[in-house]
Amino acid sequence: MRRRNMKYLFLIFALLAPMAGKAQGLVHPKVGTTMTSDDGKVKVTLVAKKQNYGGSVETRDTDVYSPKSVNVAPDNKKYYVNSLEGGSTVVYEFPSNKKLKVIKHSFDEKADAALWSKPSGFFPFTHYTNHLNTFYGKPVESTFSHGGRYLWVPYYRRSYDINAQDPSAVAIIDTKQDKIIRLMETGPLPKMIATSPDGKQVAISHWGDNTVGIINIESPDPHQWHYTAMHIVDHQLKLNYSLKTSVDRDNGSGYALRGTVFTPDNHYLLVGCMGGGGGIAVIDLKTSTYLGRMQGMMANVRHLVLKNGYLYLSINGAGMVQRIPLKDFLAEIPNMKNKLGTVKGWQNIAVGKGARTIELSPSGRYLFAACNNASALYVVDTKEWKVIGHIPVDSYPVGLDVSKDGKYVLLTSQGHANGGGNAVNVYEVEYHK
Repeated sequence: MRRRNMKYLFLIFALLAPMAGKAQGLVHPKVGTTMTSDDGKVKVTLVAKKQNYGGSVETRDTDVYSPKSVNVAPDNKKYYVNSLEGGSTVVYEFPSNKKLKVIKHSFDEKADAALWSKPSGFFPFTHYTNHLNTFYGKPVESTFSHGGRYLWVPYYRRSYDINAQDPSAVAIIDTKQDKIIRLMETGPLPKMIATSPDGKQVAISHWGDNTVGIINIESPDPHQWHYTAMHIVDHQLKLNYSLKTSVDRDNGSGYALRGTVFTPDNHYLLVGCMGGGGGIAVIDLKTSTYLGRMQGMMANVRHLVLKNGYLYLSINGAGMVQRIPLKDFLAEIPNMKNKLGTVKGWQNIAVGKGARTIELSPSGRYLFAACNNASALYVVDTKEWKVIGHIPVDSYPVGLDVSKDGKYVLLTSQGHANGGGNAVNVYEVEYHK
């Protein structure tokens, strides 16, 4: 009942968002808003949006409830939006933007018992003991596996775990049915999830306690997937928060593990550290060993992307993007001492404040950055290494994905108490020689 009432209160507040936006300078661009790059080679146009405030019949969508991330399917025919506070994943046809389905992340211990995989033993419950599998989950990020057949969606927390200190879970969606067909445990407060290039492993980084889980997915049978390791980045946090009063778990959570990528040869897993001492955690997958943290980049590393031989980072606090040849980064791994190393030679470029998710065009020529505080999408020419333009996005963009043909960039704007966010923006990109 409480959840339903809170949702209704949020929706009432969202109706007032346009007025709040005027008063507080929030950004709500109209469909048709366009930007042409400084060199005239790229044109970006807002062609569609889904918004949980005001709007017309065509754009209004109350299922877009604090959307955290968006993922375009490998076949380019659908995209999936994770509505964090709505406890759902919304499925849209692409590029028509027609809503196809709303997948609810709500479970009953008895009715959904068959969905659960066998506990791995890596993630014991230490605070809760009853009805552990009756909850709704808050979906965060996603990754596809098996050529797009499955979509993996981890939950920020189980609904009863107000301070995200016990195991959470990850749902596996069969994209042919758009239905949850498997559930697996995770560590506390998982955020980022990634699939290895060879399709044999999935990694989940836990913001909540400095740990990373590795799942073997070699089998075509989802019932055979299983955890093989749980790596600790320097030290595992001891969590002992209140069971009645919530605390801010987005801050003060150790290294706050976030961006996660496998190297192209499947040898290493690289995990960005937004908090603590910063840097990038390095895990050797061949020996199943945590090697340490590489430093030398700016603090507050948020997202990691590998493309065309470069490692790209978004730096949230400074509103920057950094890159370095991957070979230069890897060359310093053998030189690490006492689980610390340093990589020099980063290229830096300023984008908008609060740089969050970054992705590149299929060719790698252009980088797109969702800039939260700037309420904008920034475009970087990676050949010239310069910002060539930016276009407004509904306030507080956080998630971003690029269609497989590079013709569209999709962003999610997370909900905020002052009326911002709660929108999905779809931009068409035209490239001119």
